[in-house]
Amino acid sequence: MNIRDLEYLVALAEHRHFRRAADSCHVSQPTLSGQIRKLEEELGTMLLERTSRKVLFTQAGLMLVDQATMILREIKVLKEMASQQGEVMAGPLHIGLIPTVGPYLLPHIIPTLHKMFPKLEMYLHEAQTHALLAQLSGGKLDCAIVARVKETEDFIEVPLFDEPMKLAVYSDHKWAKRDSIAMPDLAGEKLLMLQDGHCLRDQALGFCFQAGAEEDGHFRATSLETLRNMVAAGSGITLLPALSVPRERERDGVCYLDCQQPEPKRTIALAYRPGSPLRSRYEQLAEVIRNHMKDHLNGLSKKKKTA
Repeated sequence: MNIRDLEYLVALAEHRHFRRAADSCHVSQPTLSGQIRKLEEELGTMLLERTSRKVLFTQAGLMLVDQATMILREIKVLKEMASQQGEVMAGPLHIGLIPTVGPYLLPHIIPTLHKMFPKLEMYLHEAQTHALLAQLSGGKLDCAIVARVKETEDFIEVPLFDEPMKLAVYSDHKWAKRDSIAMPDLAGEKLLMLQDGHCLRDQALGFCFQAGAEEDGHFRATSLETLRNMVAAGSGITLLPALSVPRERERDGVCYLDCQQPEPKRTIALAYRPGSPLRSRYEQLAEVIRNHMKDHLNGLSKKKKTA
């Protein structure tokens, strides 16, 4: 038994699918399957039920997954402690990002982070919040940039910035000529939303319900870009986070309105495991991102006032 075998087992428990587990471990499916079989032979017990197409763990398998997760977490801490002997801002760093933040935040911060920390080897991983937090807890990720929700409370959360949401409407919509809208005006309206699993969906729904609006149940998008394209096609209206919105008030058939009374927003934070020896690394990383985004968001605010 070796560490890699435990990683294969935990990955299989996480994905419940041999190919996806193998992809996450960067090995072939036969390699992962073969190593799981060898692990069973070594332990003398069945870890999986192979009588169906689904990946089902035996009771012994579930117990081993829990123990393997703990072992891998402790190994991660050991590596972090060892890395403290060198430069804090050097070496590999695995960062998770949610899909509604990553594509829009990374172009702003990556050049700055490379400049500030040239010896830091950043590996970026995009997934929905529940998957990122599972990987963070299991030690696969060092930290994650997420929108603060109840599920992130088990980790240390370092606030980076508050991101407002904008109302996106199509060019022929009754509100297309407006610069802003009061949230109570959305009462009775139906808004397009992301599919289940995106924390932004729950946050946007909360603001909509508070304003008296409802979800348009005819369609649920897999991404913000799909939502944007549906709005451009005249299929509905939606709330989009500010970083995903262009600087122009109107572009490609979509008009963007500021929301007021109250302004809907979410807090973007950097999360990491409590007790991590690399706390100073994450705090420095968060400070650079926070300062950079403060300047960027202030610049957007000044441009809006002078427009």
